[in-house]
Amino acid sequence: LLSSNYGDKQLHGALSPYDGLSIGILSSVKGVGYGSGDLKMPIVTGQDAEIPSVKSMIAGEQYSTIFKDTRELAKVTVKMVDAVLAGGEPEINDTSTYDNGVKVVPSYLLEPVSVNVTNYEEILVGSGYYTADQLK
Repeated sequence: LLSSNYGDKQLHGALSPYDGLSIGILSSVKGVGYGSGDLKMPIVTGQDAEIPSVKSMIAGEQYSTIFKDTRELAKVTVKMVDAVLAGGEPEINDTSTYDNGVKVVPSYLLEPVSVNVTNYEEILVGSGYYTADQLK
């Protein structure tokens, strides 16, 4: 993909929708010489704050990831399901973002958090999501 689309051009960044892809992207760009000699590593981002990507950030490879706290997601989901099972309406906080072409789907959106090497300890370890040992 890099050779056929970039040829002699330099890749400056890759915005990945998933940390698993970020790790693959990093492996691919290193495989064609990025990060060695004069070929600077591109900025690579991801989502989900998975352990391999956090370790990659600590090592100076992946630039950032988006943390969506699954503990909070589970709490909101349980509240929504409980409300529906009790015959009520689930709490929503967004009535405009998700238009599926037929209607706007009411949603409850949690705040995503950008994590990088400067704040991963505060956000991921400080919140108890990971331990410091898990990220070594």
